[in-house]
Amino acid sequence: MAIPKVVGFVLLLGIAISSSKVAECAPFGSRRGLLETVFDVTKFGAIPNTPADGARGFMMAWRSACQSAGPAKIVIPPGTFTTGETIFQGPCSSPRPITIEILGTVLSDTDISLYSRGAWISIEHVDGIVVTGGGTLNGQGNASWQYADRTGSSPPMPTSLLFQAVKNSSINNINFVDAKGVHLKITDSSDITVSKIKITAPETSPNTDGLHISETINVNVTDSNIGTGDDCIGIGHGNTNVYISNINCGPGHGISIGSLGKRLDEKDVKGVIVRNCTFHGTTNGARIKTYMGSPSLQVSGVVYEDIILDNVKNPIIIDQHYNSKNKNEPSKVKLVDIKFKNIRGTTTTKAPVALNCSETLPCEGVELVDIDLAPAGNIGPLLAATCSNAKTILSGKNNPPAC
Repeated sequence: MAIPKVVGFVLLLGIAISSSKVAECAPFGSRRGLLETVFDVTKFGAIPNTPADGARGFMMAWRSACQSAGPAKIVIPPGTFTTGETIFQGPCSSPRPITIEILGTVLSDTDISLYSRGAWISIEHVDGIVVTGGGTLNGQGNASWQYADRTGSSPPMPTSLLFQAVKNSSINNINFVDAKGVHLKITDSSDITVSKIKITAPETSPNTDGLHISETINVNVTDSNIGTGDDCIGIGHGNTNVYISNINCGPGHGISIGSLGKRLDEKDVKGVIVRNCTFHGTTNGARIKTYMGSPSLQVSGVVYEDIILDNVKNPIIIDQHYNSKNKNEPSKVKLVDIKFKNIRGTTTTKAPVALNCSETLPCEGVELVDIDLAPAGNIGPLLAATCSNAKTILSGKNNPPAC
């Protein structure tokens, strides 16, 4: 594909902002009683309802907000804006939080050569950011999915919104549509809240995870609707204390821990709770997946609880032979203290519970409590759960019979 190489703007803290631009920003009262200065991206050159690239205007507004002496809000007003690679970089001198209020629709430029850093919109090295407003981030991925590498050997398509090295921040009331790659990624961060978001992409779209989390401490994800072509939520390596609740997932590949063990520098996963979630027509429900031939690491303290399934292919699955075509060595990811509790609904496969653990490091303390699954359609009676190298603890109802 012959497409010109263009590098996105990165405006660092040392860049001066003209006084005339700052003067056009209007102060409003903040919730804390202090004056909150509003930085409207249209005052910095972003033009709505045209194909013109608004990235520079967005980032000029960000730099003014980031340097503000008081509370600041960046406003993307009603209308449609198009941007290429857009980077909001800290640290900031403005008192936290800085609010990014998206009221309109932002379109990602379809020229994938613009995204040299693997993300469309990046928020980096910031303590205290709120992304909200009810607007939409449209990745226009349908123009580039044909170029996606489904084997995982090439760099992934750009993430729509990346939080990297971000602390004490939140994302709420935002719509994500048709990301080129992952819709929302949170990495190397702490104390993040995600709530009331909607993520939509076709079931056939490749590698379009709704939310991917890695190397992050204390994450709450609640009250959201996610339907994509890959995991609704993927929990990668290095996470501690992840809480997920009230998620409607479907279509997609479920809420997954992993895949883990692909790279040598991966870290343990500790404390993941997935509770009160519903899956509609997904490939998987509760899933843990690890690569064969992995480095040594551990997953512990996992709970999938109060889960409702509607026509789900693999309701409960541990797969420690993921991508087995490329490796012959067993996985060295140790799974300890894994609970599946009060999981009920319908499945489209005759063997809906499969615990396929590592030959080298069998799963320990896998609890199956009050599992009640029924066949969807005319597939016949369900088969008993299949277990390989799994030490299980059973209680309550187990339908189909546990292993």
